[in-house]
Order: sequence, then C-alpha cells, then structure tokens
Amino acid sequence: MGDVPSGQTVTGNLDGVPLTLQIDAKARHTDGSLRHAVISAVLPQINAGQNKTLSLSSVATSSGAPPSNALSELLGNGFTASVTVTVGGVPYSVSAETLLGSGTPPKWLSGPVVNEWLVSAPLKTAGGVEHPHLSARFAIRSYAGHDKAKVDVIVENGWAYEPGPQDFTYNVQVNVGGQAVYSQNALTHYHHARWRKSFWWGTAPQAHLKHHTAYLIGSRAVPNYDQSVTVSQAALANLKSIFDAAPNGPMGNGIATAYMPNTGGRPDIGLNPGWGAMTILSMDKRAKDVTLAMGDLSGSWPTHYRDKVTGRPISLVDYPNMTLYPASADSYNATASRQEAMPNCSTVCNNTNVVDTSHQPAFNYLPYLLTGEHYYLEELQFYSMWNVGAGNPVYRDFGNGLVHSDQVRGQAWSLRNIADAAYILPDADPMKAHFASILNANIAWYNSTYTNNAGANPFGVLTNGYAYSYNSETGIAPWQDDFFTSVIGRAAERGFAGAPALLAWKAKFPVGRMTAPGYCWVLGSAYTVNLRATNASPLYASFAQIYQASNSVALLATACGSAAMASILQTDTATPMVAGAMVGYPTSPTGFPANMQPALAYAKDSGIANAANAWNLFDQRQLKADYPTEPQFAIIPR
Repeated sequence: MGDVPSGQTVTGNLDGVPLTLQIDAKARHTDGSLRHAVISAVLPQINAGQNKTLSLSSVATSSGAPPSNALSELLGNGFTASVTVTVGGVPYSVSAETLLGSGTPPKWLSGPVVNEWLVSAPLKTAGGVEHPHLSARFAIRSYAGHDKAKVDVIVENGWAYEPGPQDFTYNVQVNVGGQAVYSQNALTHYHHARWRKSFWWGTAPQAHLKHHTAYLIGSRAVPNYDQSVTVSQAALANLKSIFDAAPNGPMGNGIATAYMPNTGGRPDIGLNPGWGAMTILSMDKRAKDVTLAMGDLSGSWPTHYRDKVTGRPISLVDYPNMTLYPASADSYNATASRQEAMPNCSTVCNNTNVVDTSHQPAFNYLPYLLTGEHYYLEELQFYSMWNVGAGNPVYRDFGNGLVHSDQVRGQAWSLRNIADAAYILPDADPMKAHFASILNANIAWYNSTYTNNAGANPFGVLTNGYAYSYNSETGIAPWQDDFFTSVIGRAAERGFAGAPALLAWKAKFPVGRMTAPGYCWVLGSAYTVNLRATNASPLYASFAQIYQASNSVALLATACGSAAMASILQTDTATPMVAGAMVGYPTSPTGFPANMQPALAYAKDSGIANAANAWNLFDQRQLKADYPTEPQFAIIPR
C-alpha cells in the first residue's frame, strides 16, 4: 500500500537498461494506490542460464502509446485456433478466430505491448446445433509485432441449472495455427468440471520469472513465511517427480487428494498448499510449474457452475436460494417465483474427484496473484462460491453466505477463499463487492456471537457448528480452531474491517494453551481438549480446568516439559519424544505443533496480552518441524 500512489504507474529497467512495460492495473488499495497489476514486456534475447534483474519504479502516469490495431493484425497474420470434441460419433466444434471476428470481443489486457481477448461459445455441430452442456473458452494473449500469442483453451461442462447434468466421454482435438497441438480419445469429462490447456502460436518463450520473495511477503499479499527456511533441493526434485507421475491431464487430480474428505495431514492443506509455500520461499521453476499446473487441475472437481445469463460463475446475489441439496421450500425463491436448487446429476456421474470445504486446498489464489491469468481468477470465484452456495440456504442466511454451520476447519478454509477473492479480484469485477459483503457478514456474525458478546466463553474458542465432535461431544479439536485463527489473522493483516477485533478474541485460545496458569504448553498442540464434563454441561471456568479434564492422572503427575512427561507422551517410535517437545508429531511439517504455528504468529501480531510470551515459548521448543520439505505452516510474526 502506498508504493505506487494513485496517479502514478510503474516503469522498469532490465539490468539498468530501460524496458518498455505495459501496466494493466487490476486492483487498488483503499488509498487508491496500486495493489495488483499485470505487467507485460518483451524481453531482449536472453541466453540459456542467463539471469537478469527487472527493477521497478513508481513514476507519474503518462498517456503512453495508444493500443495498436492488434486484433486485425492478429487475424490478418493468419492466427487460428479451434477445439473439436466428438460425442457419440457427432463432432462439435468452435474456432477462436470466428469468435474474435464477431463483434467486439472483451479484453483482459489492452495496450501497445500485449492484448488479450476472452471469447467463448457452446460447442456446435456443423449444422449449428449447440451441445446443451459442453462449451469452449479461449484466452488469446497476442504480442504486438511479433506474430506470437499465448492461447488458453478451456472446455467446460458446467452450466448452472441446465437439466440433465452428467459426465460425457468424447474424443478431443485442439488445433493452433492449423496444426494439431493436443488430442485425446475417450476423455471422460465430469459434470460441472472443466479443463485447460495452454499453447503458443509462434515460438514459446522459455524465460522463468522469479518474483521478489521479501517484497511479496512485505506487501502482505502472502503470509509472512519464515525466510530463513531454505527449501531443500531434494524436496523440489521430489515434488516435480511426484507431479510428473501423477494424473496430471484433463480431469486429473495431480498431487492433491482426489477425495478431499480424506483425513490426515497432507501438503495440500493450509493458507497456501505446500507447493505454493515452496514457490514463495524458493521461486524455483519446479515448484512454480507445479503450483500453476495444480491451479489448472483445480478444474477437475465439480465446483463449476456458470450462469448462462451473466456468463460469470454463479452468484448468491442472483440466486440467494441456490443449493446442491434436493429441491425444498428452503430453496424456493419467493421473490423471483422460482426454484433455485440445482438439477441433480443422476445419469452418468462418476467423478472420483470429490470436493468438500473442510480439506479444500487454496488452488488458485497464488497462481492468479503471480500470473494475472483469467482462468485462475475464475477458479478462485468458482470455488469460493461453491463453498457458500452448495449447502442449505437457510443455514447460510441466503445471500449473506454465512459459514458458521460447517465444521470449524470448513469454516476456516471457506473464509480463506472468500477473503482471498475479496482482496485480489479486479476492482471492476462485480463479484469483488459480493465476496467483500459475504466476508463482512461472516466477520460480523462471529464478532456478534463471540467478540462483543458478554456471555461468550472466555477462552477464544469456537463452539458453533460441529465444534464438539470429539469425546462424546465434550471435546473440540484445537488444530481446527487454529486453522480458523490463522485465516482471521490473514484477513486482519490485509485490512478487512472487523477482523482485528475478531483476531484479538480468537488469539486468546492458542495463547492460553501456551501460557495460562495450570496449563502445560507441551500439550498446547494436543489433538483434542475437553471443554465441558458432558454434552449438556456448561464450559469449564479456566484453562487449568480444561487441562485437568483433558489429560490422564499419570500425565498430570509429571512436571511440564520434563523427561517423565515426554516418556508418557511417547507414541511414535520413529520420532522419540524428548523433554521440551510439543505433542502431536512435533517434527512433521503437517503435525499439530505446525498447525498451531500460524495461529501463534498472528496472535503475536495482534498484540494481546501474553502473546509474545506464547510465541517465544513455542519458538524455543525442542523437535521442530521439517519445514525445508513442506513449509506451508512456516509462518512467523511480522
């Protein structure tokens, strides 16, 4: 904020030599300064293995060169691209050049260096019959004067409210410049999913761009990952190897868990996935390639419901009663006099990629942040809207999109996506205000229920939704609560109203588990803690009582952090517990101490009492996480 004030723009020098830049501003901070832009340039020839540094500066805005006649130049130079799918022996096609030549196609980038058009249409037979479900989209990014264009081809099976949604099996061929660049037979395209392939018309550039990690973190566009962590070369090589061997074609899940509801620690869960955190800290090409490819593959899960009327991902503004549950009185929109439950897939519905909120990766925020590519933007919108729109409309308070009825971890990751969308969407995108409204409504609900409620519990712990899912409904999962605290911390550090107050209340729970009298910090990262004696009892009155009710007599008899305590806590023979180590897979980068770390970091940032002591105690623990292999929880205070 403030680095590129309103009325200024960005110029660049490549190793000290001025380089012409095109700046497509997308989002601004509340003070009008530039938050997010797509910066385009044509680089001079760079030799293999050569590194150059692009330095950016803020200068007064000039009128600049006007956009060229880029579209007529592109089409006049023979650009062509098309996709054909053959379903049941019937070919359906659409060509990009036909769509570009029809009217004035919408632009994503515009200027003297590069122009990008976004065009789409249903796939049609030679006789003009539209397929009821399958459509194609193209993003054509053309560089003026270079006979060169990046061509994104996206095939969707995702219309909202189209009767008879189902999987389709087809043969597909993509042509660019009159040449077949991709083909696959018997591709099964799942309902409400999509896939993307990217190609070049002309020679593809081979440059690898490394963003400045410290500046990226300093901008607060990403969390404050510990820059002292060096991502290991072995981990980077392993990441590429695992991805290359994974199902990474259309409808593949890559290295994400296909059945999201599967439990257990894994690299795709966090404020960013493991591969995203590896990219931020290393800027290594292998990590970045996987991060972008996983953004592509996020299309494989059935979260994609596009509104035929607006052409955008479906919205609670237009369909406040929408749901994926069967039609009921709750899903009937009396104002619009219509039923808004989605038609069920009941014919061929065999997608092994199953989505949920509680284990959902942040597939697309970082890819969009780093590339500005429209596909990733829409993926972020699709997932964020699925998270609030799939469930019961009454529980979410219709268009307000409240998430409090979900599992605590589901509440966390849904709000993560919503906050990411509200932060990074272009200011001109009508869905930005919608996501900001949903985020504000949710923060207001939590502040009303907890922060500003004199009758709320004194511990800073969520007890709504499915919080009491353990120990005969007397216990909660602290690590799920820590996920939620970290998400609110991210919202607070990016300036969302109400989030700092909510963070100050939520931070009491991780801080209390580390510093409260009568509570041993070694057990601060326990899998569960009991908050009450029975499912009908009031909450305990202190952290000390919670600690007493959650642990065995033998454990309570040992001194906090002692070798005797470590001996009782020993459960994993592969990682012997030692005095001063925290419980819950202490060396695992996805263990419970690692899950707790971001919550404690944001707690310290909040400035509440004892938060600094809690962080210092945590930082001095024994047996720390192996973050060089997976750094997604390696977040420290700012």
